[in-house]
Amino acid sequence: MTKLSETIAKLQKAEIITALITPFKENGDIHFDAYPKLIEYLLAHHTEGLILAGTTAESPTLTHDEELEIFAYVNKLVAGRVPLIAGVGTNDTRDSVAFVKEVAALGYIDAGLAVTPYYNKPSQEGVYQHFKAIAEASELPIIVYNIPGRVVTKIEPETIVRLAQLPNIIAVKECTTVENISEIIEKAPADFMVYTGEDAQAFHAKALGAQGVVSVASHILGNEIFAMYEDLENGDIKGAAAIQRVISPKMNALFSFPSPAPIKAVLNARGFEAGPCRLPLVAATSEEAHSVIEIFDEK
Repeated sequence: MTKLSETIAKLQKAEIITALITPFKENGDIHFDAYPKLIEYLLAHHTEGLILAGTTAESPTLTHDEELEIFAYVNKLVAGRVPLIAGVGTNDTRDSVAFVKEVAALGYIDAGLAVTPYYNKPSQEGVYQHFKAIAEASELPIIVYNIPGRVVTKIEPETIVRLAQLPNIIAVKECTTVENISEIIEKAPADFMVYTGEDAQAFHAKALGAQGVVSVASHILGNEIFAMYEDLENGDIKGAAAIQRVISPKMNALFSFPSPAPIKAVLNARGFEAGPCRLPLVAATSEEAHSVIEIFDEK
């Protein structure tokens, strides 16, 4: 089995992928000792894949060596139980190509997550050529990460459909609208996987035929998202919708101030030692933390 077919087979079983935080100590160092408890909790509560060094991990503040340390450490903890997806994209195509080759050579990363180039604002053709270069640089399967709210540039649905024709681009993490998700699902090849990157769209995207969700909320709400997807699978639309209605305020609270500070506040309150954020992000104030935790404590 090739790397490509192996990864596709793994992700076809992964509906709930957690965009893993990076736990930090108060002095700003990575708190590696905090990972085991958190990862075991996630795997026991329906996390079916992990994204490392993504947005929620505060990747803009992680060094190259720190990212490689995180990949190696989490790989040892997970020990093949779920697929690992590593953030490999930057706004420099050459740098991204070099890094994806390095990550592919590790041998244990299942796919690379490549974000839309930020700051330089490329055209749609530039976006296409950027991802094409990354996808052709190694055998590591690539997931396109479309998040215009963070990077300014939006990948239009027709560009994603065009990228989906490339053999090594296997999925998209789509952080735009339900309408765009619907268009991509309709027009892309049948084996191209679409994940919403917006927790609040978890129900709608799945009902439209998406593979699932790349989630921040699954750090805490894995059981609820799993139950919702089970109801959808079993044709219980009303049951699934009822779960989405209950968890939507909690999902929204996790983005009520800059992420990942809200989820870190909840995790810290529950004993997971997520720690603070790295500048320029700041930890939740006591008032902000209380407001989010209070929502999560509601029955």
